[in-house]
Amino acid sequence: MERFDIVLKSITTATDDWKKIYDSKEPQNEKMPTEIDASFTQFEKLMILRTIRPDKMIPAVQNYVVAELGEKFISPPPFDLAKIYSDSNCVSPLIFILSPGSDPFASLSSFASAKKKAIKPISLGQGQGPVAEKMIQEGQKSGDWVVLQNCHLAVTWMPTLERICEELTPDPEITKPDFRLWLTSYPSDKFPTAILQNGVKMTN
Repeated sequence: MERFDIVLKSITTATDDWKKIYDSKEPQNEKMPTEIDASFTQFEKLMILRTIRPDKMIPAVQNYVVAELGEKFISPPPFDLAKIYSDSNCVSPLIFILSPGSDPFASLSSFASAKKKAIKPISLGQGQGPVAEKMIQEGQKSGDWVVLQNCHLAVTWMPTLERICEELTPDPEITKPDFRLWLTSYPSDKFPTAILQNGVKMTN
């Protein structure tokens, strides 16, 4: 109750300061009135900001995390295909989870060139399933990389892809160790859970 009284008193005596925070484009970066700034914790200030500018809670929470834990807890790690590749093998698909505007193919193509690997892409859609399956079979034998783009567009073929991934074997007589199966897909509840569990997942 005492803390509440301090806030009420501040609102009545420091009206201009609160108006500045309310009108600011970045209220999370504005300094609160002196009595609040001096006696309230960062978390308490966050709760106060929540009541007057709920639209800025995401950047405000980010500021709080940086202050309490450090910058690294809000900064995504760099997108490192070489490191991702080193964690993969010939029987685990590598899955790009797409976001609007992202297209990892250029980066993948450049990485394949650096590794001196042939890359065989196909954009999935109506009627492309059998073609993709044949490409995977050929890639297993040759050790090339196969890229199935836009898996979310081939919903009816996803059970077949799940079967293909389950049947991949590390036997070098059947699957060359250099073979990789790369998949791209927007988030979809139709994407096989088993592939997600067994694959290496990436997003940028």
